[in-house]
Amino acid sequence: MNHVQFEAYLEKIDMVVVFLPMGVSDVNEHFFSLINEEEKIELSVFKVETLPTVIKIYCKAEENVRLDTHYLVTTNKGLQVELSIGSVIRTKEFDQFFYYDGTDLGATYCDEKTMFKVWAPTATNVELLLYHQEGKFKQKIPMERSSKGTWTVTQYGNLEGCYYLYNVCVNKEWKEVVDPYVKGTTVNGEFGVVIDLAKTKIKKQSHLLPEFHSPTDAIIYETHIRDFSIHPESGAMYKGKYKAFTEEQTKGPNDCKTCVDYLVELGITHVQLLPFNDFGGVNEGAIEDEFHWRYNPAPYNWGYNPVNYNVPEGSYATDPYDPYVRILETKEMIEALHQKGIRVIMDVVYNHVYILEASSFEKIVPGYFFRYNDYGLPSNGTGVGNDIASERLMVRKFIIDSVTFWAKEYNIDGFRFDLMGILDVETMKAVRTALDLIDPSIIIVGEGWNLDTPIPDEKKAIIKNASELPGIAHFNDLFRDTVKGSSFDLRDKGFISGVTTKKAFLMELLAGSISLQKNINGMFESPCQSINYIECHDNHTLWDKLAQCNGDEKDSVRRKRQILGIAIVLLSQGIPFLHSGIEYFRTKYGEGNSYNLPDYINQLDWARKDMYKEYLSYTRMLISIRKAHPAFRLATANEIRYHYRWLETPPEMAGYILEQLEHIDTWKAIIVLFNSSVKQQVFKIPDDDTWNVAVYGEKASLQGLYKINKTLQIMAISTVVLFK
Repeated sequence: MNHVQFEAYLEKIDMVVVFLPMGVSDVNEHFFSLINEEEKIELSVFKVETLPTVIKIYCKAEENVRLDTHYLVTTNKGLQVELSIGSVIRTKEFDQFFYYDGTDLGATYCDEKTMFKVWAPTATNVELLLYHQEGKFKQKIPMERSSKGTWTVTQYGNLEGCYYLYNVCVNKEWKEVVDPYVKGTTVNGEFGVVIDLAKTKIKKQSHLLPEFHSPTDAIIYETHIRDFSIHPESGAMYKGKYKAFTEEQTKGPNDCKTCVDYLVELGITHVQLLPFNDFGGVNEGAIEDEFHWRYNPAPYNWGYNPVNYNVPEGSYATDPYDPYVRILETKEMIEALHQKGIRVIMDVVYNHVYILEASSFEKIVPGYFFRYNDYGLPSNGTGVGNDIASERLMVRKFIIDSVTFWAKEYNIDGFRFDLMGILDVETMKAVRTALDLIDPSIIIVGEGWNLDTPIPDEKKAIIKNASELPGIAHFNDLFRDTVKGSSFDLRDKGFISGVTTKKAFLMELLAGSISLQKNINGMFESPCQSINYIECHDNHTLWDKLAQCNGDEKDSVRRKRQILGIAIVLLSQGIPFLHSGIEYFRTKYGEGNSYNLPDYINQLDWARKDMYKEYLSYTRMLISIRKAHPAFRLATANEIRYHYRWLETPPEMAGYILEQLEHIDTWKAIIVLFNSSVKQQVFKIPDDDTWNVAVYGEKASLQGLYKINKTLQIMAISTVVLFK
């Protein structure tokens, strides 16, 4: 029997599962024990399962198994095997025993020495592999096991620029892996690089940012770093790169303003950038010149394939081979935007990794960083093959460490959490607390969709649990679908496309999606939690949707419908969000999922911006009105309940009045009306006073266009703003 091979795994702190091969006739005569140099623990069999190729034996330990030592499993028949780590890594006992709260994971550099530390509690051996800058192997250095499952080694001498990997042995299998806490990498993230971050310091321009008191003061404009400037007529020298955001006086067709100068002209307060941490799916080393990107574009990706979380993406750098360039150019981009008075929101993807098996997390601590279903398979609420287990202590720590690193080192002003509903409430609350200690004005927004991942609904960071997540805003899909119709059914219409059946939702949606009655729960407890949007990078652009659901109408009519939608976003309580190009009818030529499609589909078309320039002054003026008048930016539910009143209007119209504004605004009262009908409507003024018309049709003025009283003819498919 000594030649029989078997396996044994620690599944719980007091349970071992043994797999014996079929054909062992005397299974019931086997007695199992755990032994090491110091102790022997008896195991009692309490369950046996016969599977197609093996016999699975469940054993109870007479005492808890120590997690900081290694055991052999032996039988009275002379069989012996090393105890491997199994699903015990997903138990609370494991989590608490190995939780490490230090701030020194990764490579800690100084001129005289560099300390390397990695959390690998299930490893039996870990080595540091050092390489010359050209990637040729240099040295293998054993690391020492330290507290709470960490392994560490200090190398003396100046290691700046040195390439490195960890070589980790878990369950008798060695794997080379990039440091999860790495701050610099080689091209395509193949090696970690020891970085002297002091050499990447640049002058911060935060003092040039306007005061920012409440999330409702934000006007968010979402774009993608490559899309922003890659168009042949963008006027940018560094097309598709971080550095395009540092360029001034860029001009497009007919000398129209482009890139950052256009953002300043538009008046938005925050730019939200699709992920720019190191991601997979794009070759960072692809050669791009004018001929290349016109006729043979490099692979394109939105960036939702995270690989190295704390390193900027190299494909947006002018030199992806120099690990310093991407760091410096990212910081220069952020500070150039700050210099123009624009804050930066970073899109972050902590809900999944690009490829589970290839990720540093899985190689270093197999099975810990991800959720598993009842069948022992990785759960897939994200739809990309894996869900990050944010509720585990060292996963939560990594997310907090990563977010605070970007906030401190790169001066980021906000974070947009992709598929935030995969993450747990406690983690998101901890992120909010950590960022508050750095700067309470840092915005957190996220997708609070309820996805099928194996944690209870009450623990998910979803819209339904918004009351548990103060200081965190959610993308408001009810607002989106009520205003424009379903994002997933192109034929479904919303209010702006002429449907009146959804109008009832608008009463509270326009009020920040809070309950207008104090003792009744609303969608959100605060308008600061509602991201009001009708288009983002996902799904079809609004223009492409309107082409389907209102395709029988002339282009000129559909443009009015789109402008009506923009007005609803900008004149509602809550946080307005605009997808770049919506103001000039951005099209992706009918493509509904352009995450990896060529530039001509995704790029910001500056020629199109020039084509529809007469509409841009209207959007700019709406932004100016919102910024100039606090009444549109109320920060609490009680303020809204005090000042906001819904107006009774014909079915095709929606409207509200803001009253008693003397102490908060230069406008004492405001009426806002939206007409989605193809016919004119008559509105009776609710008092005998004279009102100023600030917005009428496609004209707008902060000072007022003219004065009216008693009644007002409202143009078809238009917005009206009155004040006194």
